[in-house]
Amino acid sequence: MKKITLIAVLLLMGMANLSVARQQTYRVQVKMTDVKDSLIYLVHYYGKGRPTIFITDSTNLDHNGMATFVGYDSSFVGGIYIILLGDKAKTNFEFLLNRGDDISITATKSKLPDGVKFKNSPENERFQQYVDYLKGFSAEQDKLKEELTKARTTSDTEAIRKRSIASSKKLTAYRRDYVKANPRTLLSAVFNAMESPEIPEGTHYLEDGKTKDSTFAYRYYKSHYWDGFDFRDDRLIYTPLYDPRIEEYFTKLVVPWPDSMEKEADMLLKKTKGTKDMFHYTLWWLTHHVENSKVMGMDEVFVYLVENYYMKGDAFWLSNEDLQKYVKRAMDIAPNVIGNVAPEIKLPNVVTKKEEVMSKIPAKYTLIVFYSPTCGHCQHEMPSLDSLYEKVLKAKGVKVFTVATEGEEKAITDFITKNKLEDWTNTWDHNHTSDYHSKYDVYSTPTIYLLDDRKIIRGKRLDHANIASVIEMLEKKAKAAKEKGGKTGQ
Repeated sequence: MKKITLIAVLLLMGMANLSVARQQTYRVQVKMTDVKDSLIYLVHYYGKGRPTIFITDSTNLDHNGMATFVGYDSSFVGGIYIILLGDKAKTNFEFLLNRGDDISITATKSKLPDGVKFKNSPENERFQQYVDYLKGFSAEQDKLKEELTKARTTSDTEAIRKRSIASSKKLTAYRRDYVKANPRTLLSAVFNAMESPEIPEGTHYLEDGKTKDSTFAYRYYKSHYWDGFDFRDDRLIYTPLYDPRIEEYFTKLVVPWPDSMEKEADMLLKKTKGTKDMFHYTLWWLTHHVENSKVMGMDEVFVYLVENYYMKGDAFWLSNEDLQKYVKRAMDIAPNVIGNVAPEIKLPNVVTKKEEVMSKIPAKYTLIVFYSPTCGHCQHEMPSLDSLYEKVLKAKGVKVFTVATEGEEKAITDFITKNKLEDWTNTWDHNHTSDYHSKYDVYSTPTIYLLDDRKIIRGKRLDHANIASVIEMLEKKAKAAKEKGGKTGQ
């Protein structure tokens, strides 16, 4: 009897654990009045807006047009979800879904997205009221735009503009009133996240009280940009709000310098630390943004993120194999970020066969150019670079050190002769001994680096169109620093 009792207890415990594991997190029953025996999808957002949406579940409407979605995912938090019918893009409607919801929805395909009714979901009823309000707002704005095209005088245009602003203020007031009446709801979190800073009117002055502050609007907008956004609410990732907001912030408000980007990245990651989806999306977005940026110096930010977050175990969603890919990429980039001393290159001169040591070249600036004589882009870029060199760069104290990444000796020398590049130091790595690929992260040609007189990297992945402007910027900074030092000395 004791054995039977023990087995029974263990079975009951197992069933209890299974019950916990299968705890229902939501239930959505859909009734389509004019569709039956058809595929239907439950879809969610993840950071981005449409068309980037993800299928949560799918089922079939029965012969009565009924379908039910039941969730058991313990990580479910809620958000703005979408019901899509079989043809997906054409017929759909959005609704709010929270953890623990058990709601019924009735809709008519031919009327979508209008005419959707909810049972046991007061928040979705209010959401539909807001959707209806938006339709009226959009119609009013369209009417004002049409009137604007017909405006004859400046006063007419100004009057229409004021009506448009007044209409927008009513929409903002609608959202704020909703938040006051329904705090801590999903829709209130959405409305707060949509808030844009309102810059105080009037003239603003610097501390002296006399000089107008020309940067006030920018600084105020930036400093209050995230005021209403709740970084602790993972539900906001399951809406289309976050991606466009973080995109605007880092492309329009943050200065694209490594120090600024790293500071702002730390700020957002600190705000989201401890959340699951918000932190995951923020770190992923920042990493992807700087890794794929065309702005010079963003690779330094990539290395910073990997060293300070990925390598410290914060990228919890990655397998060890995927994590090592990030680490390896950062290690490849780290030696050649802007501000570091350029890795040494010792290679034979393709013409004289004499060993050339890059660090020994006496020059105010040194261009290191990795190219291939058979590369189509190189065949266009190298003559353009030589033209810039003869017209501008040589007079600025620039010398050029080239590395032929591939090709037979004759092909390389023919390329040099054809393009009249004999004034440069032209090398090749025919024995594959220099490891320039990893030292300089050369994965395509041409790849061009700019070094200063101490062989410190000051520019990378340049081309003939921007080399001179980078040098000009460096000279302006040097001049400003010298003047500041002189004044300090006085």
